[in-house]
Amino acid sequence: MAQQQRVVVDPVTRIEGHLRIEAILDEKGIIKDALSSGTMWRGLELILQGRDPRDAWAFAERICGVCTTVHALASVRCVENALKIQVPANAEIIRNIMFLTQYVQDHVIHFYHLHALDWVDVVSALKADPKATAELAQKVSPHWPKATPGYFSDIAGTLKKFVESGQLGIFQNAYWGHPAYKLPPEANLMAVAHYLEALRWQKEIIKIHTIFGGKNPHPNYLVGGMACAIDMQSDNAINMERLNMIRSLIDEATGIVENLYYPDLLAIASFYPEWTKWGGGLGNYLVYGDVSKTNVDDVASFRFPRGAILNKNLAEVLPVDLADAKQVQEEISHSWYEYPDPKASLHPWDGVTKANYTGPKPPYQQLDEKGAYTWLKAPRWKGNAMEVGPLARMLVGFASGKTEYKDVVTEALGRLNVPATAHFSTLGRTAARGLESRLAVRWLKEEFERLVANLKAGDTATANTEKWEPSSWPKESKGVGFTEAPRGALAHWVKIQDEKIASYQIVVPSTWNASPRDAKGQPGAYEAALIGTPMADPQRPVEILRTIHSFDPCLACASHVLGPDGQTLSEIVIG
Repeated sequence: MAQQQRVVVDPVTRIEGHLRIEAILDEKGIIKDALSSGTMWRGLELILQGRDPRDAWAFAERICGVCTTVHALASVRCVENALKIQVPANAEIIRNIMFLTQYVQDHVIHFYHLHALDWVDVVSALKADPKATAELAQKVSPHWPKATPGYFSDIAGTLKKFVESGQLGIFQNAYWGHPAYKLPPEANLMAVAHYLEALRWQKEIIKIHTIFGGKNPHPNYLVGGMACAIDMQSDNAINMERLNMIRSLIDEATGIVENLYYPDLLAIASFYPEWTKWGGGLGNYLVYGDVSKTNVDDVASFRFPRGAILNKNLAEVLPVDLADAKQVQEEISHSWYEYPDPKASLHPWDGVTKANYTGPKPPYQQLDEKGAYTWLKAPRWKGNAMEVGPLARMLVGFASGKTEYKDVVTEALGRLNVPATAHFSTLGRTAARGLESRLAVRWLKEEFERLVANLKAGDTATANTEKWEPSSWPKESKGVGFTEAPRGALAHWVKIQDEKIASYQIVVPSTWNASPRDAKGQPGAYEAALIGTPMADPQRPVEILRTIHSFDPCLACASHVLGPDGQTLSEIVIG
């Protein structure tokens, strides 16, 4: 009988790469256990201590260059919550527009540039007939204009030059020819062409961030609102020309989502029905919610509804309270951190960030699942390991009875001819991101029209500065700021004392999903999702990548730089 194997993928790339996955296979080649390890620590919470809370967003936003706006949003909200600041309606709408803009861009990038290559065999595309590819593209995406034999012939020629040179460039280092790839050559060529189309487009949509936030990545925010002036008569503020540009960019984004992304998603998914059975994982889902139609305190108006689902029970959406010390907690039984009480589970307002590396000296062959094995803490909701992200949001929206959610979910299930249980899978998670994009781009247009209506009515206010001066603040206060990053539930918790940050804790989506086991032995979402997946070739672990990439991991956020021996690499002193 064959011995069990341990397959190590380190780093897991196509996005920020400080993630290590160890999968343990049984004698049949099926994953029976897995470890998820964040291999970098940065200590953003410690950097923020003692600073002016009005500046926190600018530091927190640089946690990640991918989630380039949501950390700023969560940060200004936690300070506003602590200081009881209500932002103007226009500021809330502009934040929604920037938020939804990132959603649409990020989800399209994820599908084509981070995840599609787990399903699309780029080299196989060289065997495609351009004429047959054009016919397929016209059938799959009838409203997309670029679908001629000549167009696909040019794409094939460009791809051939890459392959013949031995330098695949952006398509380097993948498992081309793996038996798990099932698309015919024409579908592969179509997908490669659309990969390049989406690459061109994604740099256009973020111009919305530069208009409202001054730049991208890391657009500007402001405690109390947004740092952008609106004046229809000025050349140096947001005027009608800029608003017309935003409208045009939203219309283009709608075309990308409806005529390219969604049709391609359904087409590719139709070749992989078996992936509706693998990768489901925990069955527990958590959503903080966002995109209010009034203000961030009006939870009932959220387009992304707040709630939790346990054990796949869509008949009950449980209430979530981020200020309740018994709900969100973090523990460190398998993490490289130190608590005063190592067995404690701490609410973020009481959180401690003290590094304590006890792992093997790099480079190492494998980690010890019985001890500490990651720089990620283990967040839990009411003691439960939870999955966050697009699948969680779609399920909570569906289970909450939201008509928009039910419409897109029912349509997709019908077109793929799969049962509702297909939600709970790797493919279901991937599909949820596409369905969410359809909602997000619609809401983006609606939020823009809300802003225009306010401006026409004469309301141009974008900031509330009544409590800008620290002399107006209480001596001590605390707040929580939340949002739904593209990858899932995100919150920042702050304590302010004597006009400075006394403590700051961040729990990000990839901390929830990539978390280690806890003291009760509950695995994190990545770990649970891998269990039960068969592998065709352990030397080329594309199956692991498919499931992990379906979460869209980003460990820069989660593993808040030390060298391998713990030495300081650099020190920057300001002032």
